[in-house]
Amino acid sequence: MKLPFGMRKKDFSVIVLIIAVIAIFAVINHPAIVGASAVTRQLPIYCVQRDNKAVSLTFDAAWGNEDTQQLIDIFDEYGIKATFFVVGDWVEKYPESVKALHDAGHEVMNHSDDHAHFAQLSSQQIISNITACNEKIAAVTGVTPTLFRAPYGEYDDNVISTINSMGIHTIQWDVDSLDWKDLSADEIYSRVTSKVQPGSIVLFHNAALHTPEALPSIIEYLLQNGYDIVPVSEIILNGDYTIDHTGRQCPA
Repeated sequence: MKLPFGMRKKDFSVIVLIIAVIAIFAVINHPAIVGASAVTRQLPIYCVQRDNKAVSLTFDAAWGNEDTQQLIDIFDEYGIKATFFVVGDWVEKYPESVKALHDAGHEVMNHSDDHAHFAQLSSQQIISNITACNEKIAAVTGVTPTLFRAPYGEYDDNVISTINSMGIHTIQWDVDSLDWKDLSADEIYSRVTSKVQPGSIVLFHNAALHTPEALPSIIEYLLQNGYDIVPVSEIILNGDYTIDHTGRQCPA
């Protein structure tokens, strides 16, 4: 092949290589290819497509227990039920609080047995871990959890497919209060109320410094704006559904 005037063979080879790289990049990023990849990805439920203005308030309980009764009292005042994702170790330390949450009508669900990094576990380790936590919760409440939230919010395809095989829904969130960062009550309120929408799942933490202070105003905002506040088991869809690329659970 005759090269253009003044071009060395080495220069021509570099240009050919660059063109080849660009072509490969274009192919693998073609919408059809990306779409196929997205379809196979396993996702938890971040939020739910709802016709009504339903929202779920959720709490992760893994460490302290300073404000559990205060949270129960606040919810009792408004007649609201929430979902608490608790770690098995926490259940062992505070069984009276687990029972109090259940007796008050709140959902007590699975947040792992020991707050492990689940993406680093094998399928059998995941099953054993979740089963251990479920047994501890059931021993106190008499109810075996059907929902799971991954510690640190970490997951991969193996985590989600393994938990699905157990007949358990993995629940993420689409509104993060960031209360674990010790934000002020006003900052927590602003974060939640600016991001919440119908079908949202809101993340709080048990024993967060300013959450009990922020919670009443958040509940009042939601109620005044026509939201129904329900546990996660009541906001997720039963029967056939799909989960889109954002993690939104939608009717099939």
